[in-house]
Amino acid sequence: MRTDIERYEQNLRDELEGAALYAALAAAETDPVRKDLFLQLSQAESEHAKTWQAKLSAAGVDPGSFVPGLRTRILARLARRFGPGFVLPAIAAAEFADRDKYAGQTDAAHLSSDEHGHAAVIQAAAARRSDGPIGTHIARAEPWHRRGSGNELRAAVLGANDGLVSNLCLLMGIAGAGAGSRTILLTGLAGLIAGAMSMALGEWLSVTNSREFARTQIERERQELEETPDAERKELALIFQAKGLPREDAQRVAAEMMRDKRIALDTLAREELGIDPAEMGGNPWSAAAFSFGLFALGALFPVIPFAFVAGAAGIAWSLGVSILASAAIGLASSLFSGRGAWFSALRQVLIGACAAGATYAIGALIGVSLS
Repeated sequence: MRTDIERYEQNLRDELEGAALYAALAAAETDPVRKDLFLQLSQAESEHAKTWQAKLSAAGVDPGSFVPGLRTRILARLARRFGPGFVLPAIAAAEFADRDKYAGQTDAAHLSSDEHGHAAVIQAAAARRSDGPIGTHIARAEPWHRRGSGNELRAAVLGANDGLVSNLCLLMGIAGAGAGSRTILLTGLAGLIAGAMSMALGEWLSVTNSREFARTQIERERQELEETPDAERKELALIFQAKGLPREDAQRVAAEMMRDKRIALDTLAREELGIDPAEMGGNPWSAAAFSFGLFALGALFPVIPFAFVAGAAGIAWSLGVSILASAAIGLASSLFSGRGAWFSALRQVLIGACAAGATYAIGALIGVSLS
């Protein structure tokens, strides 16, 4: 019982802190649409607080008077001094981190959806730029939903680099231990297959788990649409208001959208959960094949020379081919890193060379000790 009381007190304080913080943002906001939005969020947090006040009262506990904490006072002061936009990114990050705080509390299941909604609303408000309205989708401001050709290129480059560096280090370690060229070649091919299989399996599991989690989240959202349509309509209205619509227009759009539950579910999945129902995280099989191919491609470069050249010449050719491949990967990485092409290429080569040199030395030491 004491554990429950402590939990009630902590939850109550969290909600009161949120209510005070949003009230401070509203007081500092000059835009009437956003001021109204912050006031609504403050009122919602106050309503949440009443849940825990009631539980404490039922347990015969007086929560005492509330005084905002240091963090709330600092953020409120910064908002007054520099405007709410100055502190919104920090608040949005905190809301996102706490969006599942009620997930394991069975007596707070009705509040969990609200927390997800508040996180989405603040993400939208934080994403709004001073020179115009925020983007079409809140998901663009959410870290788990930043996908696109740039990230796909980045994944391809890093996948190939993983194969190249890991297999190069493996071969140099074996070569340093004094193994013959045939052994080095077989080891390289085994490392290529094993590494590619491991990467493919890991990618398949990652995407599969992501899809299963997305389905669970969407199904829960579907149930909430059926069981608490008014609450979901309010969430939609708040999201649209955070995008810059006046309160009346946001409520009208949300009401229109709620007439078709499929559209409402699709919108809530995208805006509140950051999930694209059409993709659901991608196809696990194509992701696995993509990962397998990229790793194998990178791992092939240091192996190829040993199929034609033996001994020290094979090692030299393997290093030379790997250096060229590393430079190419560095050049490709500059496309998404923002650094200079030659800087990225040189950095990639130096890192790969240091790793290969270290494993060659370790292999040589092990070979000497074993012999």
